[in-house]
Amino acid sequence: MKPSLVKGTRDFGPEQMSKRLFIFDTIRATFKRFGFLPLETPSMENLSTLTGKYGDEGDQLLFKILNSGDFAASVTPEILATGSKAVLPKIAEKGLRYDLTVPFARYVVMNRHALALPFKRYQMQPVWRADRPQKGRYREFYQCDADVVGTDSLLCEAEIVLMVHEVMRNLGIQNFTLKVNNRKILTGIAEAIGAPGMEGALAVAIDKLDKIGQEKVLDELRDRGFADSAITALLPMFTMQGTTEEVLAKLKSWLTQSETAQKGIAELEETLRLVAQYGLENPQFELDVTLARGLSYYTGAIFEVKALSRDGGPVSIGSISGGGRYDNLTSAFGTSERLSGVGISFGVDRIYDVMEELGLFPTDAGQGTAVLLVPFDAEGRSVALPLLNALRQAGVSAEMYPDLAKVKKMLDYANAKRIPYVVLIGSEEVQTGQLAVKNMLTGEQQKMTAESVVSFVQG
Repeated sequence: MKPSLVKGTRDFGPEQMSKRLFIFDTIRATFKRFGFLPLETPSMENLSTLTGKYGDEGDQLLFKILNSGDFAASVTPEILATGSKAVLPKIAEKGLRYDLTVPFARYVVMNRHALALPFKRYQMQPVWRADRPQKGRYREFYQCDADVVGTDSLLCEAEIVLMVHEVMRNLGIQNFTLKVNNRKILTGIAEAIGAPGMEGALAVAIDKLDKIGQEKVLDELRDRGFADSAITALLPMFTMQGTTEEVLAKLKSWLTQSETAQKGIAELEETLRLVAQYGLENPQFELDVTLARGLSYYTGAIFEVKALSRDGGPVSIGSISGGGRYDNLTSAFGTSERLSGVGISFGVDRIYDVMEELGLFPTDAGQGTAVLLVPFDAEGRSVALPLLNALRQAGVSAEMYPDLAKVKKMLDYANAKRIPYVVLIGSEEVQTGQLAVKNMLTGEQQKMTAESVVSFVQG
């Protein structure tokens, strides 16, 4: 049987993994600089932990795991015919995590007594979604999350803005837009168009704007019970453009009757004020009133990052980062203590696709071995092995060709692995102590001592 991959998943060879590790290391370095601590949670969670936290659409994308053992042995045709859930044995009580935020909230509730608040953690692990596979949308993918829980301070939102800019610029993604909004503003819009209490349905539909377009979004709103008058009143939302200050002024005027919306506007203004006080150079954010983020647990600020191509248009992959404020997530686990949190998530797989498409990976991002030692015989090995140890002790990635093969075969191996330097050690080199160092990129070859080889390849 011919082997194949599960749709929506990918293998990553050594070269791809080296590039992915560059992304992981860059993001992790920023998280650590901002004071976040590492955390990991299991791939599986109880369905009671996952369901009901994301909204209907998110729950539908959960991968459920069948209980182990012969769980279906007691399922008779008579039981199936009744259709009664009460008499059906449980066949799935666990699921693969859909994101890292809900498992984090579960961890906080279970370990509250041991945590010093505010608690700042970062987490870099895979998540799974039963989505329709397509470019930029996978069934298994990695997220890199940073969250703060236990504080309402808008300084946390400001730090998310700062982290996004640092991560993107350190990755080499200079052309990007950080879109910001506030779910309280969406609540105010629902009130203003005569649909109070329907902000959740509004957010789910609006979140699909980039995917399906305005007309289909309006059709979905009709299907969700929005009156034609409400949809007509909503139209100014799609044309609200201008500078951040101009959009904020328009929102204040449009939503003047909504206390909730005015609070959301004030939160955005304070967040941007804190960012300005920090001294962020050339901020690349945009207030987008149509930004909704479909997950139901968001209650305040929401963020989304999109990479742009060299001509300024969006890269056709979707958002590469997103997040926001959630005030009630921990209470969903039955705790009486309300712990507010806010976080950001970077999608490694989409970032990888963007950087590949735009050619943004540094030339050495996929570099593995820096030096290959090529002894021609056993005497050459006696010289090569101490040198191999010296190179590794100096922090240089080095290896020795394991077989005594033809020189061409060993050089072909170096070219296949894109190893920049090869040290050739034949009988002449053993006798003179002058080793032949070949630059595989230029073809240039020069003689030097073993000690000199270490300093030479270090640059």
